Amino acid sequence: MNRKRVLVLDLATRAPAKSFYARVMNPNFASIMPQAVAAWCEELGHDVTYVCYTGFEDLDALLAHETDVLFVQAFTRSALSAYAFSNLFRQRGVITVLGGPHARCYPEDALKHFDYVLGFADKDTIDDVLRELEPRPTFGRWVSAAQQPTSLPGVAARWKFIASTNAKEPFLKIVPMIGSTGCPYTCSFCIDAAVEYRPLPYDQLREDLRFLLTKRRRPIVGWHDPNFGVRFDDYMDVIEDTVPRGRIRFGAESSLSLLSEERLKRLRANGFIGMLPGIESWFEHGAKSKTGRADGMDKVRQISEHVNMVLRHIPYVQANFVVGLDGDRGSESFELTKRFVDLCPGAFPAFNLFTAYGRAAALNLELQRNDRVLPIPFFFLDSNHASNVRPLNHEWQDLYRLTADLLRYSFSGKRVWRRFAANRFGMVARVNYVRGRAAYKRGGYHSHINALLESDPHMRPFLEGRSNQLPGFYVQYMRAKMGPLWDALPPGAISHDHIAFRKDPDAYRTVGPRRRAPRQRALVA
Repeated sequence: MNRKRVLVLDLATRAPAKSFYARVMNPNFASIMPQAVAAWCEELGHDVTYVCYTGFEDLDALLAHETDVLFVQAFTRSALSAYAFSNLFRQRGVITVLGGPHARCYPEDALKHFDYVLGFADKDTIDDVLRELEPRPTFGRWVSAAQQPTSLPGVAARWKFIASTNAKEPFLKIVPMIGSTGCPYTCSFCIDAAVEYRPLPYDQLREDLRFLLTKRRRPIVGWHDPNFGVRFDDYMDVIEDTVPRGRIRFGAESSLSLLSEERLKRLRANGFIGMLPGIESWFEHGAKSKTGRADGMDKVRQISEHVNMVLRHIPYVQANFVVGLDGDRGSESFELTKRFVDLCPGAFPAFNLFTAYGRAAALNLELQRNDRVLPIPFFFLDSNHASNVRPLNHEWQDLYRLTADLLRYSFSGKRVWRRFAANRFGMVARVNYVRGRAAYKRGGYHSHINALLESDPHMRPFLEGRSNQLPGFYVQYMRAKMGPLWDALPPGAISHDHIAFRKDPDAYRTVGPRRRAPRQRALVA
């Protein structure tokens, strides 16, 4: 075997950072898969350096690494930084490989800027790439396993990578773990909905938890499952058999339909301090919230009662919403969300703009065929700074105005204080305060976009799909935020083919048509 020098770069943020919020939160956005790739590379006998890029690292020191191959993990929001890093390393003769959500969502664009682009990846996939390692300066090679891996390196194998990332975080120091892949729900806008639900080996989870107890006095584990607790009893049995009461704290993303009061009592008894349920919409996706056909104010009341019940057992609850879905009309959904904020003062509301991430979901093909997807630069596709889908039932100005108003309402001083007072757990109150200030600032950002629709002659035609000329605002914003990485971008990086999925729907396929998931007993609350 030819021993390689491997650098694994996990882009936890999209650009250099300065804020206190970024200092506290960005290290906690580290992903499991780049740590798994680093562990696999070590198992295969290579020399590995792992870096979680949080925006505060010394770029000169990072770029000075002597390496043969660069693996980059990136969400679409970080794609331009990924392209810049790839360009800089390729100029030195380094082979570059991209994995992660952006690679699966926009492979045809990523292949212009990387030698290899990965769909699903397992240890054999990584080994194949490392054995081949050919520079492909014109167009890279797409490589994908047949499915997501059936097992991943455990916490012990990943520990030095976890510890180096935790060292960058002053307070929370969350340990990332995962117990399953895929999701049993079929939300049309979600990348995980296309992948069948599969639990990972329970014995590995037991080993992970036992190992973690030897490293931290009271660690915090963040479960990265798309929907934790689908097989609720199985996972809780693992935790109860392995972890003494009070020794590990947990946070997870789950649907409200899984969170009955009996389960919440069991979660609380076993150290769960945070849950992130997806509410999504007041007019759609009732299965995830267990509200059936209820919508509008009836759904608000049902969910508010449920969320307040969750808060009686779990101190941190983040309620996730998608803004601008096709089922929303006028101001009604925004006003209903305000009522939820009033009825659930202890819950942190997270608002995500409806975004179509390339090939991520079947719905995106329909949107592209209907000419509703826009060529918004990747830098803005973080579900917070832009929607790249022309709204069905709103004008752009109304959507941005209503979104700005909702953010200001939800994170005004009065409601931040109510949220602070409602959280009996001190760490939760502090995190909510820091996050609330950042969210309030986004209201000003959306108001600025709304004003540009009136003052910038290029903004409205671009957002209405009548022009592909990128307004100067987007360029100026990216240049200011990306700093030295902006100058390292390869030619053509800030534009992409926003209808590539429509042109060739079957290219770069990682999964076949979704089969109906078998009904699990754990899906019934």
